[in-house]
Amino acid sequence: MLESWRWYGDLDDISLQEIRQTGAKGIVTALHEVPYGHVWDRELIAKRRRTIEASDLVWSVCESLPVHEDIKRGSGNLNGLFENYRQSMANLASEGVKTICYNFMPLLDWTRTDLTAPVSNGGTCLRFSATRMAAFEIHMLGREKAEADYPADVVEKAAQYYSRMTTDDQKQLLDAIMSGLPGAFDRYDIQGLKQVLRTYEGIEQDELRANYARFLNEVIPAAEELGISMCVHPDDPPRDILGLPRIVSNMEDIAWIMNAYDSPANGLTLCAGSLGANPANDVPAIAARFAVRIHFAHLRNVRKDADGSFEEAAHLEGDTDMVSLISVLIKENTRRLKNAKTEIIGIPFRPDHGHELLSDIGRCSIPGYPLIGRMRGLAEIRGVVHAVESLSGNGVSFDLPNDF
Repeated sequence: MLESWRWYGDLDDISLQEIRQTGAKGIVTALHEVPYGHVWDRELIAKRRRTIEASDLVWSVCESLPVHEDIKRGSGNLNGLFENYRQSMANLASEGVKTICYNFMPLLDWTRTDLTAPVSNGGTCLRFSATRMAAFEIHMLGREKAEADYPADVVEKAAQYYSRMTTDDQKQLLDAIMSGLPGAFDRYDIQGLKQVLRTYEGIEQDELRANYARFLNEVIPAAEELGISMCVHPDDPPRDILGLPRIVSNMEDIAWIMNAYDSPANGLTLCAGSLGANPANDVPAIAARFAVRIHFAHLRNVRKDADGSFEEAAHLEGDTDMVSLISVLIKENTRRLKNAKTEIIGIPFRPDHGHELLSDIGRCSIPGYPLIGRMRGLAEIRGVVHAVESLSGNGVSFDLPNDF
């Protein structure tokens, strides 16, 4: 498998030279500066590729080529947006970037209520608090019917929490939630968020699925022609939020997507943390079922609370059995290497998110993407990969999901 690292280009305070020292070989990046719906110019892509290669690294995955909100809503004349998307795909392929991660989450790419929640060893982590999110939706945003989305005890705790919030507390919570907006452009105050949420009023899961099916029909044939592997990222968190429907949250959702356009080019980004935040999801089993369609992996772990809260755990210390999951990925990677008619580099993966540790604290990195915390995660994952590969080669087997 190909060790990779997410890099935000000029927006990132972590340099390519620092990334190279982690041992990662691949770079996962995107043209974050290009507005949604616009064509990614080939020369801009080439410039980014040359910058990466000058540090003896490779651009392994495009994450993400964003899907315009109008496509998700199915609103307006979408022909131009689809054409621009296909042209961006073609330009990426022309520069050798042939794995494209994307998501179909309405409005928010991810949602957390705390960006620097303390952990016991003195570092910090990302956290989703059901109580704080309920306080935001019910009391700060005043979203109609929001109470129905939370258990009664969480609603009660949210009211108590809101009653103690200062103006600074409310700003901090809003800023944390707005950090999950994609790209480098849109950020909203409360009134602005209310306005943009209204553009999704009346859109339920079935309609969102229909819009997604159209997207797949528009782009997967182009991906097949270009030799591109498209890989959808699961919902984060894997539940409806802010009244917005989610349709990539569990095994059944993923099966629907794979069947909606049955092609190897229509694949999955296996995000262990996103899927792992749903107590009903058995992440290694999901990986085993869809192994042949996994084109990219985000390896991170979460620790869940009974009320629906969760936080980013150390990569080997959360609720997901990371050794079992990595064993599934290695088995699939080995199969591909054996069956490859041409040389392949293996399934790219990256250590997703990480605790802020040591000199990370105060560095002002992209939330969830510190240097030391992710380097620790990569080192731990690398150790598991080497151990599993070595022991498997010596005839030692691991407990894999029954259907693998």
